[in-house]
Amino acid sequence: MTRPLTAPLPHGAVSGAPATAKPRRLKLHRLVLWTALALFAAWFLAPLYVMLVTSLKDMEQIRTGHLLSLPTSPSLEAWSRAWSSACTGTDCNGLRPFFLNSVLLVVPAVLISTAIGALNGYVLSKWRFRGSELMFALMLFGVFMPMQVVLLPMSQVLGWLGLASSISGLVLVHVLAGLPSTTLFFRNYYVGLPDELVKAAMLDGASFWQIFRRIVLPLSTPILVVTLIWQFTQIWNDFLYGVVFSGADSKPITVGLNNLVNTSSSVKEYNVDMAAALIAALPTLLVYVIAGKYFVRGLTAGAVKG
Repeated sequence: MTRPLTAPLPHGAVSGAPATAKPRRLKLHRLVLWTALALFAAWFLAPLYVMLVTSLKDMEQIRTGHLLSLPTSPSLEAWSRAWSSACTGTDCNGLRPFFLNSVLLVVPAVLISTAIGALNGYVLSKWRFRGSELMFALMLFGVFMPMQVVLLPMSQVLGWLGLASSISGLVLVHVLAGLPSTTLFFRNYYVGLPDELVKAAMLDGASFWQIFRRIVLPLSTPILVVTLIWQFTQIWNDFLYGVVFSGADSKPITVGLNNLVNTSSSVKEYNVDMAAALIAALPTLLVYVIAGKYFVRGLTAGAVKG
């Protein structure tokens, strides 16, 4: 008598269990995961949604509607007023002068702090000298030092240099405050570059600056993007240094926004306040939308290793 032939069970399968049970469980797990992610994203983006729809409403819609309702007749009037005619204290020129001050502050501060940080990282990783590790450790104190600690000594230094209450003084403050972070980023990235590249270039007669310009910098694109985005965000969003070290004509956008929101009037115009907040946040939002993927790639390429 011959025994019936039966196909072998797949590895891990149980006799009598349906073959589609595992794929169904996998689909269910994915559905739960995507649902949870969507809920978290909606919760996180809800304030941005409220700010946007409120900035497109007039005061009548704000008074009669609810927080999440869409504008019945969207208008950019609140944006126009926030930009050019809203009052920030006794000045009623909107956020435009503050925005321009921030641009004049951020561009040189970001470029200078990034360039010096790249040079520091290059020296501390590829041209080590006696005491270089101690110097790097001391610089790291600046990463963890509270900003309030430097307010008094920095104000004295700016006074001695004649840069108090000026955009140039704010540039100097942010360059010095950003050097520990930029040095840390570049140093940890350059440690991962092969030392043989530098040694081979030295054998060919390349100088210190030639190696930096022709070999190290072309390999630094990921960490350059990370540092530029990091510094831009930190300096643009800074309020403490801006309110302490700026003068009447050099206040950045964050100080202007604070003055606009806290300026008292007969009727609180929430749509203008929301539009002003979005104008102040728009540059950093655009930077992350456009270059966010490069920021993540730069981090995974070694920007925070070591």
